[in-house]
Amino acid sequence: MAPLANPPPRTDLLVIQPLKRRRCAECCAGPLQMLVLEDGAPRCLDCADLGHLVFLPRGDTALTRRSREESALSAVVVRFNRRQSRYERQGVLVEEAGLARAEQRCLVDAEARRRRRVRDARRREREDARFAEAFAAEIRRLFPGCPEDRARDIAAHASARGSGRVGRSAAGRALSEGAVTSAVVASVRHLDTPYDQLLMSGVARHEARRRITAVVESTLRAWRAEASGVG
Repeated sequence: MAPLANPPPRTDLLVIQPLKRRRCAECCAGPLQMLVLEDGAPRCLDCADLGHLVFLPRGDTALTRRSREESALSAVVVRFNRRQSRYERQGVLVEEAGLARAEQRCLVDAEARRRRRVRDARRREREDARFAEAFAAEIRRLFPGCPEDRARDIAAHASARGSGRVGRSAAGRALSEGAVTSAVVASVRHLDTPYDQLLMSGVARHEARRRITAVVESTLRAWRAEASGVG
């Protein structure tokens, strides 16, 4: 049996959703939907004395927090993401009575929390708009020949919240020249060269980039020059 990936350090009781079929090392029950590692061996929830808990999926922060507050015993449920090479939280196991009390607490102030979410969303929209404007302005400073509409489009794409793109990285938030240039290069690559068509035709990524290098560099040189009737 292949070993489980090393779980993250335990700061809470930790339950794992395994990616492969596992059986309990104590009672041989399986395949297990959730397990606890004890001395490196998988145990089912019943053998780990967690079988009476109920699973609350992630998604409702207030309900999750209050369910854990209302439960004398709880555990964090994680699953390994192979692509990211890390464990990611999937939810929590809590006592059924604790979940019921937490749900009641959430019902009492649901409207107040809804209004707060609306206010927070509006605040984030304003922050995102200001950041996109600053990103576009930095593009225009570094590439004065870049059309204004194009600079705004690049900034909006690169800085979209939750996108994981360069504009949301630490360097992007700091408006570093490298991050801003990377966003511009990515836009030129996809919109001004046959890069996407090369990938779709089966050309390897590194080879496709090599083939379009001259076009990308030529465009960047033109945009770096002061616009004098160009663009």
